[in-house]
Amino acid sequence: MEKSPQKFEMHNRSYTFKKKEKLCSKKVIDQLFSEGTSFISFPLKVIYLHCELPVKSKVQIGFSVSKKSFKKAVQRNLLKRRMREAYRLNKHLLTEKEAEKQLAIFVIFIGKKILDYNTIEQSMIKAMTKCSKINLPEK
Repeated sequence: MEKSPQKFEMHNRSYTFKKKEKLCSKKVIDQLFSEGTSFISFPLKVIYLHCELPVKSKVQIGFSVSKKSFKKAVQRNLLKRRMREAYRLNKHLLTEKEAEKQLAIFVIFIGKKILDYNTIEQSMIKAMTKCSKINLPEK
């Protein structure tokens, strides 16, 4: 009796968050914070920049939570996990459009309280939708 493999991809979407999608390059992060544009989708602050990324991925993203607001690492990690999960499930909003330029994004949690996943996900969806409208090839 063989079990059929479960399909995690619906409509040819990949719900993964791989290493190549993580923003790790210090050079790109420095450029992002010095030249990037930002907007707030409370409780998230999103900084983005169209730039050349060191990998072939269309989008690279990083997440951060303030140590000043959340003293315990357990709390910061919980919020970062929730932000990563919200991005992972909704990244198709960004990657569906065929754009020539690569996009670097950094998401910072600016809330003062630990919020539930649904609130963070709604904010992330709003932010990704706004980024997808911005993610148009410049002419």
